[in-house]
Amino acid sequence: MIVYPNAKVNIGLNIISRRPDGYHDIETLFYPVPGLFDILEIIKVDGENNTLEFSQSGLRIDVLQENNLCVRAYHLLAKRYGLPHVKMHLHKSIPMGAGLGGGSADAAFALKELNSFLVQPVIDQELSSIALELGSDCPFFQINQPAIGRGRGELLEPINISLKGHWIMLVNPGIHVSTATAYAECSPKPWAIPIKELAHKPLEEWKDCLMNDFEPTVFTHHPGIELIKRNLYSIGAKYAAMSGSGSTVYGIFDFKPDIPQSFSRFFTFCGQL
Repeated sequence: MIVYPNAKVNIGLNIISRRPDGYHDIETLFYPVPGLFDILEIIKVDGENNTLEFSQSGLRIDVLQENNLCVRAYHLLAKRYGLPHVKMHLHKSIPMGAGLGGGSADAAFALKELNSFLVQPVIDQELSSIALELGSDCPFFQINQPAIGRGRGELLEPINISLKGHWIMLVNPGIHVSTATAYAECSPKPWAIPIKELAHKPLEEWKDCLMNDFEPTVFTHHPGIELIKRNLYSIGAKYAAMSGSGSTVYGIFDFKPDIPQSFSRFFTFCGQL
């Protein structure tokens, strides 16, 4: 079985409050980016049960193999329910640590496919609970449609928002942004108007109301990321923002934009939504 775990962007991100467990309550609009995806192949093979053979190609993943989220997804299910011997190959195209949810997508897609190998597959609610153990974004990729995320991002409410026909340009400058530092330096505060309501405004109005609360902190430490956002507006983006805690910045256009020469040294993707 071959599947294609896709990226996502955050359209608006409100850091509401700090929680006693060390996490933060947020509200955001998750939106899938179908044209940018990894490739994940999972096949059953003869051999000892609860055994995984894992390989990887494409962009480098800077984690030990046992910490790869696909590997962890396999072992979580195998420990609880038992799995057959599996070969898994992951080809990475989505940059890591970029605010695009690539690792979470890989884990969620792996869980879904591995679940089909169980004698009695678990229900969606249980699978989402397991996904949350792997990362706050993982439950979103279980539904993989526009949704408001609350809590840590795992409390999902699908929303009838469509950007079909628009183009998106993603620009990742390869700058490492510490999510822990970004959260530590933020000033949590709920917005006066919920993101769900703001998202129904015309696209042209989003730039004035759908903010990312990480941006002030991240832009202070990395002004080059802010410059990318300004450049996206200068070439005609209707809306531009940083995704998650960065460092990817994206622009939404009503036409197919040309990639500026100034972005040529960065990871850049342009495709239709």
